[in-house]
Amino acid sequence: MNNHKSGFVNIIGLPNVGKSSLLNALLGDKMVIVSHKPQTTRHRIFGIMNDEDYQVVFSDTPGIIRDESYKMQKAMNDAAFSIFEDADIVIMTIDLSNPDYPVEQIEHRLKNLKVPVFLVLNKRDSIDDERYAELLEVFTALHDWTTILTTSALKKEGIQELKDAILSHLPDGPAYYPKDQLSDRPERFFISEMIRENILNLYHQEIPYATEVAVTSFKEKEKHGKPIVHIYAIIFCMRRSQKGILLGKGGSSIKQLGTESRKSIEAYLGKQVFLELHIKIKEKWRDNDNLLKSFGYLH
Repeated sequence: MNNHKSGFVNIIGLPNVGKSSLLNALLGDKMVIVSHKPQTTRHRIFGIMNDEDYQVVFSDTPGIIRDESYKMQKAMNDAAFSIFEDADIVIMTIDLSNPDYPVEQIEHRLKNLKVPVFLVLNKRDSIDDERYAELLEVFTALHDWTTILTTSALKKEGIQELKDAILSHLPDGPAYYPKDQLSDRPERFFISEMIRENILNLYHQEIPYATEVAVTSFKEKEKHGKPIVHIYAIIFCMRRSQKGILLGKGGSSIKQLGTESRKSIEAYLGKQVFLELHIKIKEKWRDNDNLLKSFGYLH
């Protein structure tokens, strides 16, 4: 009988390099929200890949922020760097279309690691072969990588090769979570993230970065013999002007946000959803310790 393999595979990189898309591609399902806007991922999120012979606990992290402007960004960096404490494999992700590398924040941490470190060159479809050859040479020389792989997460290219490399370097170990569990996060977290994803998609400029979503009520009921979930969520913003933009003329924008979010949540839960959204103004919530704790940034 084969030994059971398990381990924590932690993904790190700068904002918007495709870490969340990579995780979704590896899991074969949409686990975390994605957007073309930086700082989409704010929390460390576990996604679990199970098979009879292995369990891989993937960790998606916030993108490394070079210049922290407020406490929330410091908490996001703390979450990103926490991956070095429990990793069995580290995946350093580079965006080939914007090939930046946070040497000053990463290299000394990588040198001290005793576990395999993969370099994943993502968004291969964004550059030509000549440019790829140049960048491959540059990044190969930066660190003594365990292996270098090339992917296009959005096109699902190179994903099987990455998965095979992970399994070949995974240590023997027990299952850390039940085999039918897909994440360490509760349903409410994913629902709040779906609402926030639609804020990222529907609003512009500072609005997505000035808001946070909290699901304060989740009740399952029946209507005409069929299950329906009543969800109450609060969108926090920092200024009255932001609340006005979130609402839109005659409430048109918040109505569209509610409609799009309800569709996402219904697809996720497989049930009819009644979603109620409200907006609250909390000035400087990104520097408020109590609010950051309630939102899960501080412990």
